[in-house]
Amino acid sequence: MNDSSSQRPGAPPETRIESSVRTRALWIAATLLTIAILAAGAWFIFFHKSSDAPSGPGRGGADPNARPLPVVAAPARQGSIDVYLSALGTVTPRNMVTVRSRVDGQLMQVAFREGQLVKTGELLAEIDPRPFEVQLTQAQGQLAKDQALLKNAQLDLERYRTLLSQDSISKQQVDTQESLVRQYEGTVKADQGQVDNAKLQLVYSRVTAPISGVVGLRQVDPGNIIHASDTSGLVVITQLQPITVIFPIPEDNLPQVVARLKSGTPVSVDAWDRAQKTKLATGKLLTFDNQIDTTTGTVKLRAEFANDDSALFPNQFVNVRMAAETRTGATLVPSAAVLRGAPGTFVYLVKDDHSVTVAPVKLGPVQGETTAIESGIAPGDLVVVDGTDKLREGAKVELITPEARNAPGPGPTRDNGKRSGTGEGSRSGKKGG
Repeated sequence: MNDSSSQRPGAPPETRIESSVRTRALWIAATLLTIAILAAGAWFIFFHKSSDAPSGPGRGGADPNARPLPVVAAPARQGSIDVYLSALGTVTPRNMVTVRSRVDGQLMQVAFREGQLVKTGELLAEIDPRPFEVQLTQAQGQLAKDQALLKNAQLDLERYRTLLSQDSISKQQVDTQESLVRQYEGTVKADQGQVDNAKLQLVYSRVTAPISGVVGLRQVDPGNIIHASDTSGLVVITQLQPITVIFPIPEDNLPQVVARLKSGTPVSVDAWDRAQKTKLATGKLLTFDNQIDTTTGTVKLRAEFANDDSALFPNQFVNVRMAAETRTGATLVPSAAVLRGAPGTFVYLVKDDHSVTVAPVKLGPVQGETTAIESGIAPGDLVVVDGTDKLREGAKVELITPEARNAPGPGPTRDNGKRSGTGEGSRSGKKGG
């Protein structure tokens, strides 16, 4: 671009200066042109991405020329749903007994293992029976002696009555003998009581299980002298099957629980662990307390569980979930259809022209993957349950099946449908709303 004559060594200075200025101007023009091209490309990329970005509720209408978005929809239906009450409960055994000796003596044998399941009447421990055997022998000997005296007195009474009939003795002697016979009869009865008591003490020397259950840790070792007045006892037996849970509910919910119990309908109760992730057992409501705690405004309920797998343990804290009421004729939708955002809780409602609109709803009870809607939609309305990622007010949609949405392969179905309505699609709905 430079004149060759201006670059020759023999050219005048004015010519060389003019050539340098012209070269610098050309470089500046080329630089400005490059910057302009880069700015135009950046503007085009930014505008293209902005026009493709999804907008949530309230961000303007949809492009009428946009391709329909594939979504999975389900109709709202009418049905029944359970209303659950949650509370923190304490596992309480139906029966718990501290086994104590009923006689004094030396503990000779312990017949149970700690943690063993025992049945009613099963031998737990044995106390030295010899002192009670001696007492029984003494009582039996005294009884035999007094029975012999009674027999002799009865024979004398018969003789006296014969002599009295012959007018050989006075009536006073007969009366005295009759009194003596009655005294001996009383003595024999007392002796019989002593014999029975000695036998009972001998029975008490064998300590048996008063209830069926699981024995705890042993409190006394063999060889020790134990007494009936010992407070610690020998061992504690706890009935684990069945077992109960006591939990409180607000007094405002008591009428519906009482009504359901009186109707004879079993009230299902679930026990969950502390994290409410694992269901430990399912049982039924037994009864409720006869008074309300005025300090907390709650009333205690008792539920029973079979506990065949011993998942519940006495004094364990569990989260209780009880079906207190069943609502019939409720409007039900899949929980995945419910989104949250600026309008509050809402669903995407599919209209007849295959476009969607934001429908704010008021939620009712939730049971698993089903949510009751109190207002906002009616049974039969079609709501989007999967594919809410890029939806916005007025967007056109294409209804597909869940199988088609999850099918592998290229295309818009796979690209748009690989996230469910509870994943990024729900979050997009929350931000866009």
